[in-house]
Amino acid sequence: MKHFITTADWSQQALQEMLDLAKKFKQGEKSNALKNKSVALLFFNPSLRTRTSFELGTWQMGGHAVVLEPGKSAWPLDFEFGSTMDGIAEEHVIEAARVLSRFCDLICIRAFPKFENWQEDRQDKVIKTFAKYASVPVINMETITHPCQELAHMQTIQEQLGVAKNKKYLLTWTYHPKPLNTAVANSSLLISTKFGMDVTLLCPNENYLLDQRYMQLAKENAEENGGSFQVTHNIEEAYEGAEIVYAKSWGALPYFGNWEPEKQIRDQYKHFIVNEEKMAMTNNAKFSHCLPLRRNIKATDAVMDADYCIAIDEAENRLHAQKAMMEHLIKQ
Repeated sequence: MKHFITTADWSQQALQEMLDLAKKFKQGEKSNALKNKSVALLFFNPSLRTRTSFELGTWQMGGHAVVLEPGKSAWPLDFEFGSTMDGIAEEHVIEAARVLSRFCDLICIRAFPKFENWQEDRQDKVIKTFAKYASVPVINMETITHPCQELAHMQTIQEQLGVAKNKKYLLTWTYHPKPLNTAVANSSLLISTKFGMDVTLLCPNENYLLDQRYMQLAKENAEENGGSFQVTHNIEEAYEGAEIVYAKSWGALPYFGNWEPEKQIRDQYKHFIVNEEKMAMTNNAKFSHCLPLRRNIKATDAVMDADYCIAIDEAENRLHAQKAMMEHLIKQ
């Protein structure tokens, strides 16, 4: 049994098989792979696209989705081992994972970092503990990576550019008034390098580099798959010749959990916004974002409303890619 927690655990070939099936689903092919099966969707954090696409995808494949919100519509859970449960948690993840495995055929988890201590959060304890005690496949609906977004992103790239290998890919940091999760940025590096793209990470300075684990995986992926990976802090250099521009905001890891000092630094970089002038430097690039996006903060109205913006296509592809991934897992 294999889980879908990070694409780092999956080969390019296996991911491409999912993408090929996702393409068929988008073209209208039907599947009853989840007929008479159930999928547990546990949301520790809010969702629009993820919840909608998983619920609809499960239904379209003949299954039933059970949505649970631990601490709201379900008991709050404890994830510490050997703990004396005298706090707010009423149930331990050990029992929750085992019980849900008796009821459901897949368990999906959305659990963002607590944004207090990166050394703690980077362990991805919530979903890994579920995976340890579940006896059915566990799916990552976003924790410190977002592999479902990765699949939809690559599906969209292949639709727009054909073969992704050696296409020039830019992941650019953008300003946001709040320090956001690095999950989508981590995943952007993983999937683009996994498919051999020539990848550039643009960020204001070294404080905004991503976790070294994902930087290293990006380098290894690039070497293995015939692409390249580089980092720059120069906007003009990064945009020149790009064929895909992917924007995301994230907080500076050295200030993780101590955001006030970081805000003073971050506020200097509002000019990293994606606008028409920057897009004009590219090689007729497509622009995308995982959504939600704050207009005229991360990207201008002109960019979001341009023909080259493919963010809505990527959002739609969440449905098709996740259906393909669930079918792959349920048939393994």
